[in-house]
Order: sequence, then structure tokens, then C-alpha cells
Amino acid sequence: MASYIARRLGLAVLVMLTISFLSFLMLKMSGDLAISMAGEGSGADYVEFLRKTYGWDKPLITQYWDWLVKALQGDIGTSFYYGSPVMTLIVERMPATLALGAMAIVMALCTAIPLGMAAGRYPGRLIDKVALLVALLGVSTPIFWLSFLLILVLGLQFAVLPISGGGSFRHLIMPAMALAFYSMPAIIRISRAGMIEVMRSDYIRTARAKGLRPHRIYLGHALRNTLVPVVAVASVQFGFLLGGSVVVENIFAIHGIGYLTWEAINQNDYPVVQAALLAVSAAYVVLTLLADIVNMMIDPRIRLD
Repeated sequence: MASYIARRLGLAVLVMLTISFLSFLMLKMSGDLAISMAGEGSGADYVEFLRKTYGWDKPLITQYWDWLVKALQGDIGTSFYYGSPVMTLIVERMPATLALGAMAIVMALCTAIPLGMAAGRYPGRLIDKVALLVALLGVSTPIFWLSFLLILVLGLQFAVLPISGGGSFRHLIMPAMALAFYSMPAIIRISRAGMIEVMRSDYIRTARAKGLRPHRIYLGHALRNTLVPVVAVASVQFGFLLGGSVVVENIFAIHGIGYLTWEAINQNDYPVVQAALLAVSAAYVVLTLLADIVNMMIDPRIRLD
């Protein structure tokens, strides 16, 4: 188990280094940071002063190395717009995004897993058609349209939930519902496909031949093996929720990482944009690593790969 975790951890570190370099490179390709920071009408002398001050006149690989050394020490730059350390902004905004993403993924899992597994257990029946319809609607419904629909119905028409802000649990319900509906299709499909495959396997037929009751076969044998791909998909979907919260956080005025990213893009605040990208990428990597460990605990055969 230790060697398996060590391999996965080493791979996670390599992935993060690759992402950090690519994000650094893409921001450099987006334009001259000195000109963007100086603003229109600034003189060439001031632009050159900024290049030398921030080290932007050095070779690209040298700039990346200097940034990486500081980043490993907890210094990922200073915001052009806020004038505060970027790490401070990320730490302040991350709890709101994590709370929103956690609520959304719990909603999605509690709805999609039972629905998908029921559809896989009874393929072709009414429950299967309902599950496929929900998955289709989730894929085809734009998240911003669903967010405005929730505001119109639950916030204005019935006035049961607040329509903006993130000050309490109730403020997160509507945005979490929008994000959850966005994540449900993938979980429904993988749960359904996994259940269909498991129910057709030899050990399920053997359990039936022994005369085990259907609920014992379903809960004791089929459910555990069906959860292996679901865990992997759920971890990826959680990462999607964190990265896709930019739209939802802006619609519902939740001041998390997504809202911070939107502000940084509008203000050409490149250090914050890069840090937000790295924060979401790190969440993906950590969630994938945790999913691998959980799947190894569910199915010990995985550690032999």
C-alpha cells in the first residue's frame, strides 16, 4: 500500500509542476505584462522600469525558476489590483468555494448514485428512462440559465431562499443546486453502466444460484464493485465544480475563488489569475490522489497495477 501511495504521490507532484509551468507560460503568451500593468499612455521608460522591477526582462526559464522557488516558500506574488499577497487572497476566498463545491457534490451524489444504480438494476424500465432523461437535461441545460431560473422561481416567485451572497447555509443552496445538476449526468451514466456490468458478472450469477436474497446480492456484492468507477468520477466532478464555480459565484455574488478569478481577469491581475488556476489544479490533483486511495481500499486488486 505504501509503495502504491508513494507512486501516486510522485505522479501528483510531477503533474503539479507541469501545470505550474504551462500556466506560467500561457500567461506570458497572453501579452506583455509590463504594458498591461502600466496602462495605456504610459511612457516606454516606465514600462521598462516595471520589466526590471518584476524581473520580466530575464529569460523565460529564469523567470519561472525564480517564481517556483518563491512559490515553494509560500510567496506566489502580489496582486496588481488589490496590492495584497496573492496567497492571502486565495486563503481568504477558498473556504467559500470549498463549501459551495462540497454542498453541490453531496447533492449530486445523493441523487445521482441511487438513480443511476436503480436504472442499471432495471434497464429499459421507467426508472431507467427517468434517469437517462435527467442525465440528458443535465448535459443540455446551460448552468447560467438554470441559475437564473432558480433565482426566478425559488428566490423571487416563492421567496424561500436568498438570491445572492454567501453569508449563511441558505445562501449556498441555490448555487449548489445549479452546480449539482451540472455534475449529475456523468455520475448517473457511470453508476448505471457499472451496475449493468456488475449484475451480468459471473459472481452475481453464482450468488443467485446459491439462493441469496436480491437485496443481499445488490447491497453486499454489486454495490461495492459499482462504486469503484463512481469514486473516480465523483472526484473529477468535484474538481469541475471548483473550476466551474466562476459563473455561479458571479451570478449569486458569492465571494469565492471563482468570483476572485473573474475580478482578476477584468483587472488584468495576472498573478491572481495564475494562482487561482493553480489552486483549482491542485484541488484536481489532490482529489484524484484521494480517489485512487479510496478505490484501492474498496478494491485491493488496484494496488497490483
